[in-house]
Amino acid sequence: MKPNTNQILGLSAARLLGEVLPQLPTQFAQGSTSLMAFLLMFSAQEAESGVEIRVNENAAMRELFGDLASLSTDVALKSNLEEASRSKNASLKTSDLDAANYELLRLLIALQTEIYAMHGKKARAAEKRIWRGMKEEVDARVVKI
Repeated sequence: MKPNTNQILGLSAARLLGEVLPQLPTQFAQGSTSLMAFLLMFSAQEAESGVEIRVNENAAMRELFGDLASLSTDVALKSNLEEASRSKNASLKTSDLDAANYELLRLLIALQTEIYAMHGKKARAAEKRIWRGMKEEVDARVVKI
């Protein structure tokens, strides 16, 4: 068996909590070790699904921009949304995905700001769709302990 990163991190966290923590004499050392174990568990989850989460988030925002760009009355924003809807991730490196995600989120905020100021059923439906997408993103990033 060739252990992968998330298995190594998860096993390390389990060892810290199960074997090392009970041997530590002070509450400070125990608290610090518990925190390190939590960070290792978080890192294990990130290693397992972090890229997938980012790819899905970026794809969802691009689809949203493609569908909602026509609602924008701001010519520059509309153009940026249309361009972003056609964009691709530079690579599957976490840093590249995060950079793309940051730029897409900036556009999402601009789109939200404009849509919140609009009246009518289309604007409210767009608003609900944005919130639904944001909830899905948050749900995907929940740390499972």
